[in-house]
Amino acid sequence: MIGLFIGLSINHVAFSQDKSSFTLEEAKAYALENSPTLKNAVLETEISVQQKNETRAIGLPQASITGNFNNFLNLPVQVVSANFINPNASPDETIAFRAGTDYSASGTLQVNQILFNGSYIVGLQVSKLFVDFQNTLQNQSAESVIFNVIQAYEMASIAKDNVVFMDSLVLITENLVEKQKNYLELGLMKQDDMDQLSYSLLTSKNTQNEALRYYQNAMVLLKMTMNYPIENDIEILDNSASLMLKSNISKGTSSLQNNINIKVLEQQRELDYFNMKYMKSTYMPSLNAFFQHTYNAYRNEFNFFANEKWYPQTFWGLQLNVPIFSGGAKHARVKQAEIKLKQDENTLTQLKESLKFQEFQAKNNLDGALFKLELQQANIDLAGKIYNNAIIRENIGQETSISVTQKYNQLVLAQAQYTSAKLAVFNAKLELERLYNQLLTTNN
Repeated sequence: MIGLFIGLSINHVAFSQDKSSFTLEEAKAYALENSPTLKNAVLETEISVQQKNETRAIGLPQASITGNFNNFLNLPVQVVSANFINPNASPDETIAFRAGTDYSASGTLQVNQILFNGSYIVGLQVSKLFVDFQNTLQNQSAESVIFNVIQAYEMASIAKDNVVFMDSLVLITENLVEKQKNYLELGLMKQDDMDQLSYSLLTSKNTQNEALRYYQNAMVLLKMTMNYPIENDIEILDNSASLMLKSNISKGTSSLQNNINIKVLEQQRELDYFNMKYMKSTYMPSLNAFFQHTYNAYRNEFNFFANEKWYPQTFWGLQLNVPIFSGGAKHARVKQAEIKLKQDENTLTQLKESLKFQEFQAKNNLDGALFKLELQQANIDLAGKIYNNAIIRENIGQETSISVTQKYNQLVLAQAQYTSAKLAVFNAKLELERLYNQLLTTNN
């Protein structure tokens, strides 16, 4: 359906399959363009549009042409009193004769039109609402796609930053080991200290390898959420620092009433309301008009295309149908529809309360994650400073290699805690954006 995503503020562009680098916005647009789930949702919306057209067509004039041909192998026999032919015949005498012709044909044009039908009127309203409902479900599918893409992209960006951090740490440790080898050869350093530094180097390389594997897994997950070919390489252009500055959460416009799940349930409730009206409309009478024009021909020879006479017959009429008694079936269906409507109200109330709790929890998690991130940022800066000073002091013989290793482990731990805190912030912000139905708008 052309223009189905006009309501989305993400700019859609056509992507070639060989494109391998994406910003977050480009990754989201690519996912919306290629997601099979979303494509099916679009097709469902198209089906609902055609269903609406089908329902509307029921109320338009229905015209049909039918033709009929008969060849009587045995003409029907009519039996009448002989007095019908001969007034002087005995009253008890009968006479039999074959009536009709060997061949007959007819052609009929018939037109029917609904003049009033309560069920049709309600059905037409429902078909329009159902299109809106399918559009909302389509947006819900799009939201789910975008949520998964953002989450995977943010995980990949953190993993990429972590790989860069570990690469630099390995490089520093390698340089330190190379420098200390000279002191070992000169006898200015103990073998135990050198072994300790070598152990630190091996540990850092192992951590580096783990960080790389985690990044590779995150990239595969991102490709999967984007529906990007798994076997092709891909690169992300936004780093975690730039992503941290982006947010759709606005205190002035953010409201749980915008939540897509509330919209779905509200529209479902409206559909069930009209279903109840439809059930009640079956009590109402219906009125139809019809027109029929027929030509009949009767032949003893098969010469219908000859210049022989055809006999026309034309009439029109009205048909009124007044329901009187259905054994209580209609009443039971109306009651079921009313009960379903009450269930919808209860479900909607329950959802709103649940969303309030989720909002409180997400806000609380975000506040806690931001506070923790600030502390972990300070921790990692401090741990980095301590480690660098330890290396300098070790170079001038004022620090042991064991102490340097301890400072190194402290820095790696601080980095892991910082990464965890950053991921917690991303997840909390993402959850709030989903609650407020703001995932389908461009990040500011």
